[in-house]
Amino acid sequence: MTAQAHQPPESPPVQSPPVQSPPVQSPPPETTATAGADWKDPKRYLWLLGPALPGIGLAALTGYALAPKKLKALAWTGPALVHAIIPALDRAIGEDPSNPPETAVRSLEQDKYYDRIVKAFIPTQYAMTVLGAWLASRKKTPLEDKIGLTLTVGAINGVGINTAHELGHKPNRLNKLLAMAALAPTGYTHFVVEHNFGHHKRVATPEDPASSRLGESFWKFLPRTVIGGIRSSIQIEKARLARRGKSFWSLDNELLQGWLMSAGFFGATTLICGPRALPFLAAQAVYGASLLESVNYIEHYGLLRQKDANGKYERTRPEHSWNSNHIVTNLFLYQLQRHSDHHAHPTRSFQALRHFEKAPQLPGGYASMLLPAYIPKWWYEEMDKRVIEHYEGDLSKINWDPDRKEELMAKYADYAANVAAEARARREGSSKSSEAA
Repeated sequence: MTAQAHQPPESPPVQSPPVQSPPVQSPPPETTATAGADWKDPKRYLWLLGPALPGIGLAALTGYALAPKKLKALAWTGPALVHAIIPALDRAIGEDPSNPPETAVRSLEQDKYYDRIVKAFIPTQYAMTVLGAWLASRKKTPLEDKIGLTLTVGAINGVGINTAHELGHKPNRLNKLLAMAALAPTGYTHFVVEHNFGHHKRVATPEDPASSRLGESFWKFLPRTVIGGIRSSIQIEKARLARRGKSFWSLDNELLQGWLMSAGFFGATTLICGPRALPFLAAQAVYGASLLESVNYIEHYGLLRQKDANGKYERTRPEHSWNSNHIVTNLFLYQLQRHSDHHAHPTRSFQALRHFEKAPQLPGGYASMLLPAYIPKWWYEEMDKRVIEHYEGDLSKINWDPDRKEELMAKYADYAANVAAEARARREGSSKSSEAA
């Protein structure tokens, strides 16, 4: 992580390099947009899909409330979008590997339009959540509709965590407060501290609670990452405050500030909608936070930064994150799927993130990968061999679930040997071609 409102604390007991990686080689020309000072972002107005998402949710809930005949399907808009509509659009429209030219990056970064797009998500998010709480708290709302309303609001607030992710990497205090505001409806405000100063330091290592291991199911990963993330954020904030001679209970504690913000939002919404809104607020928060952790599970599955002769982890490189160029999900998630460039350059704004050929690619967009992530057998079939292929059959380079390492290494031994042989043959063929040239 680069400069923030405070300096990152001492590294946890993990040997790890600084967050900021050395300059990463630019992608090859064939995947780079036409350079030139007159370059225009072809997706400039398509990025509005991001802040439009809570607007879609608000419109759906309004339609549910006002339609003369109850349109029950509208209560389920959120799950339909996340698990069906967006994945279907990803498959239909496909991928976009193009990058902005380096000559355009500075102007892209300085264009306030993109900053306003991200921040526009928050007011509509709050309006949608309050309306959802009001609808769910009414006695005449059927139970099945309450469940749908909860999942709709939770799904969109889960995507809102991505808004917080973008703002939390910006350097000034206002952006950090807005990041916490986007997280307040899910009660996950500690993410701002842990993600920036914990995950970015330990990513793709066994010590990172937010990096999943090969053979680890989502359901095993979930408690590890939730508990580990909260514990890590407390350690980080304690260390920061101690260096300033302040108590953990100081008003400068950013964890306490975020938790108070969540309590204030929950309290105000309960005052508006009544105490029957509390179960709704709690349930949608849990579902929203689980979506964040679902994406964390996907992003670094099985990937491992190697150690040097001194036992220190190598710097984060493009090959340490799973990526996807599926355009629809990228538009809704501010290009979170270009995760390699984000880890190499954490303060680079979403509109300037690049695709790298060396980055391992997912078979689908993040939205398409959610359902497989929830079903371990399906997930392992989709991903385990991809990890082995990424490491050219070298099983020693994989981040394994320690409880299953021996079992899985035996299971995949023959497959890994074949992959390694094919990789050697490719290298030898390439070497002979180079010599002949």
